[in-house]
Amino acid sequence: MYKKYVLDNQLRLILAPLKATKAVTVLVLVGTGSRYESKEINGISHFLEHMFFKGTKKRPNKLLIAETLDRIGGEYNAFTGKETTGFWAKVASQHLDLALDWISDILLNSKFESQEIEKERGVILEERNMYLDTPMKYVGELWEELLYGDQPIGWPIVGTIKTISSLQRKQFLDYYKRHYLSNNTVVVIAGGFDSKIAKKLAEKNFVDLTNKDNGIKEKTIENQKKPESLIYYKKTDQTHLCLGVRAYDLFHPDKYALSLLSIILGGNMSSRLFISVRENRGLAYYIRTSVDLFTDTGYLVTQAGVDNKKVEQAIKTILKEYKQIARTVKESELQKAKDYLKGISLLEMESSDAIASFYAAQEILTNKILTLSQKFAQIDRVKLEDIQRVACDIFQPEKLNLALIGPFRDKKFFQNLLEI
Repeated sequence: MYKKYVLDNQLRLILAPLKATKAVTVLVLVGTGSRYESKEINGISHFLEHMFFKGTKKRPNKLLIAETLDRIGGEYNAFTGKETTGFWAKVASQHLDLALDWISDILLNSKFESQEIEKERGVILEERNMYLDTPMKYVGELWEELLYGDQPIGWPIVGTIKTISSLQRKQFLDYYKRHYLSNNTVVVIAGGFDSKIAKKLAEKNFVDLTNKDNGIKEKTIENQKKPESLIYYKKTDQTHLCLGVRAYDLFHPDKYALSLLSIILGGNMSSRLFISVRENRGLAYYIRTSVDLFTDTGYLVTQAGVDNKKVEQAIKTILKEYKQIARTVKESELQKAKDYLKGISLLEMESSDAIASFYAAQEILTNKILTLSQKFAQIDRVKLEDIQRVACDIFQPEKLNLALIGPFRDKKFFQNLLEI
């Protein structure tokens, strides 16, 4: 159970108390990310996320920021996505006051000093290099670049070497003032705590967060008419690929059917693609199918790492499963997928940080919260004919895309494989 409050400054506060835990998580989720950037400042959402840990007026340097929660064995971190940026602290319940003081301090009082920006610039450039040297991660970035091209949703979250190298303090301050606003922020407290005390502490710590008009994100433009591919040449011992289709957004009525379809295809170790690609043919060590849903677009994708000499066979096998699932999917597979999805959801909700994320993401992206039981009811309503209909709808040639990293230069060869 949870309770939602809207404070005087329009900040949304969600309290989700749990009796069976001595831990508490404070999560602050802000409705901003790389989709809210212009090309000149691509990467600033992520860079700014780093800067919140460099010093405030109360805790003047990064050591004092880190020591505050380290001294009590707390866990803390932050993350940046395309539509949200989050900051969290997980501590023993008796330290809730400290956690709220700490997280509100970095969000409201960070100094964003020029000298710290210059130091962190090198850190983020190395983070960018790490992605470029990690094909398993970088292929996912190329996948979204292929789907969305030169628009904010298609740009890398971390930014480019050019933008990371050029961002200046004034740009950070301007971006912060435009997006880090009370009406654009959700605070969730989940775990073991007294609700009355937690509400008062949250009101006290976040009272100075201001309420103004925030920035907007560009609407995603999609105009694909034929299968597309992006081949990134790199001398690797293994080819990493993302092969999938455009699908639905976060508000689409078929999003639950889409998620169940992805589980049947490649969501676990008994899924069709895991068995056909890995177990039966030995083509890959890892292979998985997943969906990603944004507020105005989404996709289903299968990612795998395969032997360079067996890429063609792997692609054909994945496409074969895509092509035949609509007419071969069984009621037993659907029921197994439902039970799997509900099971992992329940296991995830055993921790206070997962509960905080569950409520915060729904509130900031959709302004509507479904409980776990309400989501389960939606899952249970999906019928076999829904899976068949969705499969027929999304597995079309004009929605098909392939992003690949490996020792290959012949794009035409792979383009010719994209038949469904």
